[in-house]
Amino acid sequence: MQDQRSGIKDSPSRALREQFGDIDIYLFDQLLRGRFDGRTRVLDAGCGSGRNLPYLLARGFDVFAIDESPAAVDAVRSLTAKLAPALPADNIRQGALDALPWTDASMDAVVCSAVLHFARDRAHFDGMLDEMWRVLAPGGLLFARLASSIGIEQLLDRPVGRVRLPDGSDRFVVDERYLVDRTRELGGALLDPIKTTNVQNQRCMTTWVTQKNR
Repeated sequence: MQDQRSGIKDSPSRALREQFGDIDIYLFDQLLRGRFDGRTRVLDAGCGSGRNLPYLLARGFDVFAIDESPAAVDAVRSLTAKLAPALPADNIRQGALDALPWTDASMDAVVCSAVLHFARDRAHFDGMLDEMWRVLAPGGLLFARLASSIGIEQLLDRPVGRVRLPDGSDRFVVDERYLVDRTRELGGALLDPIKTTNVQNQRCMTTWVTQKNR
């Protein structure tokens, strides 16, 4: 459909959505910066309905995905059938992030967008993180977006743990020190400085991008 006033055949937002879906804008930034160049085996851990997958599927990435929700898994399988019908159906699984069904070092990149903050407690958080790190190959990338206490420490009961956020939601939050320490303990290195978006002191979302040491 063409806009007769401008000569543009379609709205930019519609064209971008057709190519990228509703991709996390911070993941889009990593794609633009070449972080997924050469990293073709990508696991979406906690994939939901597949908002971050259309571009990867259409570009021929070897996509893997897992979610606890049967409805989410069905949605991603439908998306895969449309955009990448040759992808093995077994690449999309229903299951828990703290018990991933894939072998050690089998993924070049793991994407975990807005999932880790649903951890029940620190053991659950670390269990999910340890499993994602286990399946990541040396030199692989972990991209995570998660709730944090960074910038709203004074509004929370504790900087690390399960808390009630000012927006009324209950989330597991972490602080900068926790992410830095876990990066070192896992044997990784930060690819970007830890970046946090403060949403009017109601919640804070942090982007954590790390590489597994070779």
